[in-house]
Amino acid sequence: MKKIVFFVLILVILTFIIPAFFTRVSVQSKSYYENNLGNTEKNANVEEQQSGTNEQNNDNQGQLENQKQNEIFEQLGIQNEAQEKSIDLTQYDYKNFNTVKLLHKKTNTIEEIPLDEYLCGVVSAEMPVDFDIEALKAQAIVARTYTIYKIMQNQSKHGDANICDDSSCCQAWITKQDRQEKWEEDKREDNWNKIVLAVNETKGKIITYNGKPINAFFHSNSGGATEAPVNVWGGGGYPYLQSVETAGEEGYEQYSSELQLSKEEFISKLKEKYSDFSIDFSDANCIQIIEYTTGGRIKTIKIGNHNLSGVEVRSIFSLKSANFTIEINENIKFNVKGYGHGVGLSQTGSDSLAKQGYNCEDIIKHFYVGVNVVDF
Repeated sequence: MKKIVFFVLILVILTFIIPAFFTRVSVQSKSYYENNLGNTEKNANVEEQQSGTNEQNNDNQGQLENQKQNEIFEQLGIQNEAQEKSIDLTQYDYKNFNTVKLLHKKTNTIEEIPLDEYLCGVVSAEMPVDFDIEALKAQAIVARTYTIYKIMQNQSKHGDANICDDSSCCQAWITKQDRQEKWEEDKREDNWNKIVLAVNETKGKIITYNGKPINAFFHSNSGGATEAPVNVWGGGGYPYLQSVETAGEEGYEQYSSELQLSKEEFISKLKEKYSDFSIDFSDANCIQIIEYTTGGRIKTIKIGNHNLSGVEVRSIFSLKSANFTIEINENIKFNVKGYGHGVGLSQTGSDSLAKQGYNCEDIIKHFYVGVNVVDF
């Protein structure tokens, strides 16, 4: 009987107690794994939440930037089409042309500047900031093209520099600080933002003719018509630089100017150039225009005993243009129309066209014949 009870007890232990023990151990092991896996997932969730927070912060930052940008657009009077655009503030890859070696003429030092940063200095120096945004954008494209053309030509007239900051030689340039100091204090930031907008909205764009960057000459005011370069500098000229008419320039202060000299001053200046110069003011034909250029400027003029080009007379008397007439009374009076050599884009002409509804590419194709505006 005792043996039977003993065997029953052994059977019970084998059937219920031992399996229960192993089952408990197994459950504890599973619980440990799940707890550790749960921590890993929690960490992952935290990272996702942090990532989501970062993305949300980035979105908020982007919204703030877009809001600020739209405020700038509104301040500049740019309409909804422009407001929908976003300014890409990342640096454009110009391959071998991302920087410019700029010669500062006054200090004779060379500074290397990112191309588009340099262009902000050019546009702000070359064109009034109150001009229409499309005119400023056209100026930015022209200045970029002119700069890349100079770099590609690899001219050595500035030594190791690509270009200088003298407008009488290359194109004008000014620092942001110096430019802003010339503006009213409450307009400085808005004005500079408008310049940056013009450069960034045209980022990478240049003017080409037959697939190559053009020599993009420009000037202040054409006086109603631009000029072919052959009539200014001689040579064969460029097929894309022809005389074109521009309406609306007479409303700008650069359109007309005058210079008055005594007859003695007039003779003295000409004798500085031609020692044998003489003139008889009693002769009605002592000053006579012989020929005009295609752009309406003086090509050849007879003054006293010399025949001179209009460009030469402009240089001798520091006139603003070679488009002039001469009045002889008690004094000599030059009546001048336009400002600059007259070749290529007219800046006031650009503003006039922009106010008529032309966009920057329309403006460029008006002043440069047969060209394309492309991404460089």
